[in-house]
Amino acid sequence: MSVPIVFEHPAAFSLILLYFLCMKFCRARFESIIFPAASWMRAAGRGRSTIYEIVKFSAFLMLVTALASPIKKDEVVVLKDTGYEISLILDASGSMAQNGKFDIVKRIVEDFVRERKHDKIGLTIFADFAYVAVPLTYDKESLLRLLDKVEVGIAGTSRTALYEALFMSTKLFKDSHAKNKIAILLTDGMDNAGTVPLDVAINTAKKYGIKVYTIGVGQPGDFNPYVLQKIAKETGGRYFDADSVQKLKEVYRTIDRLEKSEIKGNRYVKKEFFYIWPLAAGLILTLLLVLWRRR
Repeated sequence: MSVPIVFEHPAAFSLILLYFLCMKFCRARFESIIFPAASWMRAAGRGRSTIYEIVKFSAFLMLVTALASPIKKDEVVVLKDTGYEISLILDASGSMAQNGKFDIVKRIVEDFVRERKHDKIGLTIFADFAYVAVPLTYDKESLLRLLDKVEVGIAGTSRTALYEALFMSTKLFKDSHAKNKIAILLTDGMDNAGTVPLDVAINTAKKYGIKVYTIGVGQPGDFNPYVLQKIAKETGGRYFDADSVQKLKEVYRTIDRLEKSEIKGNRYVKKEFFYIWPLAAGLILTLLLVLWRRR
């Protein structure tokens, strides 16, 4: 969308009223010599006088416009803070295909990502094994496009490498200097891969100062609430269980409220000045007037 031209000093246009008042009441008075039958002389000069007055007013109008300072003004906000760094850890094992759970989770997570405008977000997927699908990034659109393509089975269907996923996700923060680092781990199962010990995954998260929120999806017995509670408690996060779509939505809303980015920014106004064009036009017309008078 194009930025409209505005005037920094619009009050300058009040000089136009002063111009017309002076034209009426401030005319110079000269002694005159009256010639008989001189009406033909006045008629001959009337045409030239009209053109002269138009040029004179145009010159004045251009100079007043330059004085009013036409500009294009565009406000720029420079953020002081970088917000949060968030790792999303999603279970894509075979059980997540039941009742369309994974597709429901994806839609809810997508809404969560869109709300986190100033945060860096990464994505880790796990099933038989865990892998980082998207490193921490501000590019939400690319993350959402990739998330939309992730399906159950992309990392296998028979196992749940939950602890490995947490461990790998913490590595995203290895070189991070962010003050606020959180991970949101969602699963509907229990770790049965045995690739990384639970204590190693928890201690690594604590080492990098990551607060882990854990979400158990499904019915009691599908996942181990005690393990998820342990992860959350030892890292300073919270544990949630969600056995319905509405409850799952509320879990993500709660996390969003608990870890809301307080972004403050400096506002700058970028100005593009255009006074040079009416000023140049006004000076050229004034020069023409001077040359006209000297003829």
